[in-house]
Amino acid sequence: MSEEFEIRNKIAESGLVNFDLAQLLPKGVRKGIDLKDFLFQEMILKEKDFREKVAAINTEEYQDAYIYIYNSADAIVPLWAYFVLTAKLTDAAKKIVFGSREDLEVILMHNAIQTYDFEEMRGKRVLVKGCSDKEIPENAYIELVEQLKPIVKSLMFGEACSNVPILKN
Repeated sequence: MSEEFEIRNKIAESGLVNFDLAQLLPKGVRKGIDLKDFLFQEMILKEKDFREKVAAINTEEYQDAYIYIYNSADAIVPLWAYFVLTAKLTDAAKKIVFGSREDLEVILMHNAIQTYDFEEMRGKRVLVKGCSDKEIPENAYIELVEQLKPIVKSLMFGEACSNVPILKN
């Protein structure tokens, strides 16, 4: 006598919403600009030279890019210099920030989380994916919990087969 076994996806039937923060990462090229390359002997900002170097930038190289401006030289750069450089690149770039590549990623994820519509998760059990092939800033998880706590039924972290309960409402 043969028995029929129905293969069931208990995870799908549970009503659990799987959420991967990596889906919010903006796609596009990231480019860094080191201010030391605009300084005289990588130490001193001479206004005329600085403005000439900024004017010579080919903005097509930065078209639709996410740009982070940093200063690897041990030099004091006046704030107006950031204004001049940013003004040159604003029309081409998607986003410009001061800081490291990591700072850029934190800001991009912050913006993505703040503008994402989480309404589909209202009253649901949500599992935030624990492993990703993309690097997610830790701060993104903190901001995600802030957004989800007031609206979800429960929040878990990890994988469906092995997760850590975070909260229940």
